Amino acid sequence: MHKEQKIVVGGPLANSRRRFLRNATAATAAAAFFPALVPASALGRDGSRPAPSNRVAIGVLGLQQGWESFYNSTAFADVEGVALCDLDSERLEFRLGEARRRRNCSSVRGYRDYREFLDDGRLDAVILAAPDHWHGVMCVAAARKGLDIYGEKPLARTLKEGRAIVEAVKQHGRVWQTGMWQRSKRDFLRAVQIVRSGRIGKIKRAHVGTLGFWGNHPENARNYAKVVESKFKGSVGKPPPNIDYDMWVGPAQWMEYHPHVVHYNWRWVLNFGGGNLLDWVSHYFDIAQWGLNFDNTGPVKISGKADFATTPPWDAPKNYRYDCTYADGTVVTVDSSYGTKWYGEDGQWIYVSRERLEASDKSILECSLPEESIRDVYVSHNHWRNWIDCIKTRGETITPVETAHRTASVGHLGLIAVTTGRTIHWDPVSETIKDDPLATAMLSPVYRAPYGI
Repeated sequence: MHKEQKIVVGGPLANSRRRFLRNATAATAAAAFFPALVPASALGRDGSRPAPSNRVAIGVLGLQQGWESFYNSTAFADVEGVALCDLDSERLEFRLGEARRRRNCSSVRGYRDYREFLDDGRLDAVILAAPDHWHGVMCVAAARKGLDIYGEKPLARTLKEGRAIVEAVKQHGRVWQTGMWQRSKRDFLRAVQIVRSGRIGKIKRAHVGTLGFWGNHPENARNYAKVVESKFKGSVGKPPPNIDYDMWVGPAQWMEYHPHVVHYNWRWVLNFGGGNLLDWVSHYFDIAQWGLNFDNTGPVKISGKADFATTPPWDAPKNYRYDCTYADGTVVTVDSSYGTKWYGEDGQWIYVSRERLEASDKSILECSLPEESIRDVYVSHNHWRNWIDCIKTRGETITPVETAHRTASVGHLGLIAVTTGRTIHWDPVSETIKDDPLATAMLSPVYRAPYGI
């Protein structure tokens, strides 16, 4: 077991932000941690082959978050589920039983080691839904294996890992879909089409809510964790035998087991995730950027502040607000509320969330749109069907890897801004922070040996 940096759960939470900054400082020395990617010719897959039977053979890694996508994807007659992977043997066995009762999954196999899973030669594509701290390692490995990927959001735990995933996907010719499924829902599509049409005028301001800490209070998160994790065994410092905890920690810095972190609530621990500040930016900020047609760029200045959780083991941002300013002067404010709202220059607005679509005037939502504003917006009516279709055509999905990276980058930069308390000056072309070595170091991960990309 590798314990280069031991983090004691229940220790002084005042140290949590300092630890986060200290890890960033250590990352300065690892700024060039990305090795050259393996040539596709060395991997035995040329990026163009369909499944011999015209059925796409898929697997899923991470059965907490990934099961729904596996379930939805294997509902299609031209998809076959062949492999499941999870570090929790009890959950793996349970899902194997469920999978084998589905018509397209009779030959499914189970794995606990992601490397053995990715080596299953029957696979054409994989759903990767491990916790954030594993995304960089696993996604790059899957791309090198020649597998098409449905990757959960956010794209990666750090910004530089996200760029490494982008380059691996592009170099190996992979089809990538991100779990930013709101783009495949009617209300979000309609809102974006109206905004892009100019119906409410030029947009210079938008507001995005990404929920804040779960319930906006650590005690609510604690109670929620007890409900979510009640079926799992173990106590602080002693993982249950059904979980390979050393592998679960993987490339993150060592932290002793806590039953209210594994499996779901790792999100509120900066060692593993970035709270809802990072998690939900890939939903509602993604929609904001889609409407603004900023999919392939990012803000040039980010500043804000946050309150951080102080109830062990959580230390993620709880309540926060930060402003993202783009090169053309557009400002998008992100805080702990909910949904996406664009403001036109004359005071008209459009708001969208999973529950409702509203506007300052109802007639805005009912208006006819110019053909070009509809034509220029990608339309998908089913996120998983879109992925499968693009695997077959080798086309680009509605949430390709570059878009996922640009969206997640805003969350990474926002987290850096509120953690350091500094204004971040960002170059979205070179993807560099200007004149701030500490903030720059926070763009890269510090991997626990022997893990890495």
